[in-house]
Amino acid sequence: MTIEKAGTLIIGGGQAGLAMSEHLGKLNMPHLVVERHRIAERWRTERWDSLVANGPAWHDRFPTQTFDGIDPGSFATKDRIVAYLEAHSRQIKAPVRCGVDVKALHRKPGGKGFSAETTTGVIEADNVVVATGPFQKPVIPAMIPGDAGVMQIHSAHYRNPAQLPAGAVLVIGAGSSGVQIADEIRRAGRRVYLCVGPHDRPPRAYRGKDFVWWLGALGKWDAKAVTPGMEHVTIAVSGAHGGHTVDFKRLAAEGVTLLGRAEGYSDGALRIAPDLAANIAAGDANYLSVLDEADAHVARMGLDLPEEPEARRVEPTPECVANPLLSLDLASAGISSVIWATGYALDFGWVKMDIFDGKGRPVHERGVSSVPGLYFLGLAWLSRRASPFIWGVWHDAEYLAARIAQ
Repeated sequence: MTIEKAGTLIIGGGQAGLAMSEHLGKLNMPHLVVERHRIAERWRTERWDSLVANGPAWHDRFPTQTFDGIDPGSFATKDRIVAYLEAHSRQIKAPVRCGVDVKALHRKPGGKGFSAETTTGVIEADNVVVATGPFQKPVIPAMIPGDAGVMQIHSAHYRNPAQLPAGAVLVIGAGSSGVQIADEIRRAGRRVYLCVGPHDRPPRAYRGKDFVWWLGALGKWDAKAVTPGMEHVTIAVSGAHGGHTVDFKRLAAEGVTLLGRAEGYSDGALRIAPDLAANIAAGDANYLSVLDEADAHVARMGLDLPEEPEARRVEPTPECVANPLLSLDLASAGISSVIWATGYALDFGWVKMDIFDGKGRPVHERGVSSVPGLYFLGLAWLSRRASPFIWGVWHDAEYLAARIAQ
């Protein structure tokens, strides 16, 4: 059997793998990128049809390449993002090999270098960068049994309202994906129920600046670690329909029935936590706290940004929040489908090294593992809050490339 040699093997051909390839290329470091399907595969096949980026095109990009033919202040569609990443691969002449699935990664005998067993043969490398991203294994809690008489899918497999059977829809999870999917289904004329847990909801824009600008100005992109309690807090933000601030009270006024967290299921009914009002209030408080920080920053820096008092207008409390449902009989509500917008788990079972914690997360320092030559890139909070985003991963890749070159 022929064994291929590579200086650095990058596993994953998405934004993280391409960012890593760009920086290694600048340093004239030999490397190979392998991707099990196509460049940016998850953007192609694990996103719904109408998805757009949540940040404007001037921001959600690599520093070395802009989007062609799109207003910098608009939000790129998923197809444009795929085209952007493909164009970037060509621009940097990335050595990407598609259709190569890594089945197992081992340390070589003696502990120096690595051996990757792939669907096309064995690749040995001095260094390996695992750049498979944070969205690896869709999570559907074992709550509603498969024989409950409803269609159940993860948001990764949702495409559009037409794929769902006739009837009402229950969306569980109110981060960016859950909110946007629930709103799209409502706009299609369907009855929608939305479970809302703890969340942050930054303003889409404030005082003439997009929320991504404010996150930078206020130092929030550079936050180094998740604070206690943030592990289960989602971020509700939307670039859909030109971009808008997510407001759950407004969604309710438009016809979406809000529910608290889904706690369990029995006898055909979903058991719902009595936490909806508290979750909505905490999200509103988070929103207002960002406005307060922004106003303080404007005053401190003497910036000439227009005031926006209407941004503090609070919507009235909807009936579904004032008197929340604590049980939802799926059949009585006419619910025929459930969409789980409940996030993803990491899946590194193919990495045959003892470098993971009890939750399956790699132990590392800014992407540098305890195994010499093994690195991770593209994970949430790899070095800071910005790490899993397209521009944030580019800076993390720069750091890791320098470490490899050393």
